[in-house]
Amino acid sequence: MANSKIPIYQPFLGAEEQKLVAECMDSTWISSQGKFINSFEQEVGKYTGAKHAIAVSNGTVAIHLAMLALDIGEGDEVITTNFTYVASTNAILYVGAHPVFVDVDSESWNIDTNKITEKITSKTKAILYTNIYGCPSEYNELKRIAKEHGVFLIEDAAESFGASYHGKMSGVLGDVSTFSFFGNKTITTGEGGMVLTPHDELNKKIRKLKNQGNSETRRYYHDVLGYNYRMTNIQAAIGLGQLGKLEEILGLKRVLQNNYEKALSDVLTFQKLPEHSTSSYWMCSVLFNSIDEKLKIESALNSANIETRPFFTPIDELPFYDEVEDCPNAKRISALGLNLPSYPGLQFEQQEQIIEIIKNNIK
Repeated sequence: MANSKIPIYQPFLGAEEQKLVAECMDSTWISSQGKFINSFEQEVGKYTGAKHAIAVSNGTVAIHLAMLALDIGEGDEVITTNFTYVASTNAILYVGAHPVFVDVDSESWNIDTNKITEKITSKTKAILYTNIYGCPSEYNELKRIAKEHGVFLIEDAAESFGASYHGKMSGVLGDVSTFSFFGNKTITTGEGGMVLTPHDELNKKIRKLKNQGNSETRRYYHDVLGYNYRMTNIQAAIGLGQLGKLEEILGLKRVLQNNYEKALSDVLTFQKLPEHSTSSYWMCSVLFNSIDEKLKIESALNSANIETRPFFTPIDELPFYDEVEDCPNAKRISALGLNLPSYPGLQFEQQEQIIEIIKNNIK
């Protein structure tokens, strides 16, 4: 076992996905039209409770479409977390708006709702929040703030497919919500994403924008600037196969998370969920007590051919963003955090090996 690589993640694929892809290929409808796209949108809508679910080519363009649909642009400000994957914040720059960074809560690692109001100005158009590593953010408070100040709420749910908050599924907790179906997400289409919204007009606008701005009344006429952000029928076929095993995937990931927490909670810090919520446990994410301790464990796991992944770099530390001084939690969590292997096919014996190495190398 010591010589076989344990990856940080790998998709949970099987015969059902192969069967549906073969059916798609036999139909010859392999591009951005076909029955699997419609079925995938409908099934995701049913699962999440979303009124409208729009399949797109990846999770990044999903957020870009959210920005465009809400008419966010030059001169607007978007309040967002300083601890997330860069794609979500990049979408703010794509439309020429300005990201305003807010620190994260020290326990959930999600945007600190107590620090949002002080950042709101007359230029604020929206709050973009991320359910980091699959943990839901405090939606009720976010919704209250957004309503009080008349701004839009955008949910970056790329990492939280299958999570819930107070009985509502991730993906319906915003004026617009977005999913990613990249290869390491809870369910995958290879690449791929989805935009979800309860608003009929936003649904209509997003569908037009993702499809080259095609006119609804005249063929090959484009009456707005649009984009080729469409998902393929083959991708959607894979997604349907994945949806069929979603509960199995989530169950396996819960077992892995519980095993890690039971064995290591006395020496490591785990993410804390809000009350009445469930996580997708996209990644098993832990905080070490010091940089030296983290580096030691990282090295020991790497020597055993076990892959780990560092936490996201705070967005303001990237060279094309302005640095801020008021996000100490984001900086600390980023520096001390590490993601451990947590894919559904991880075997019990492999997880035991990971746990043993960590325990043996912590003072």
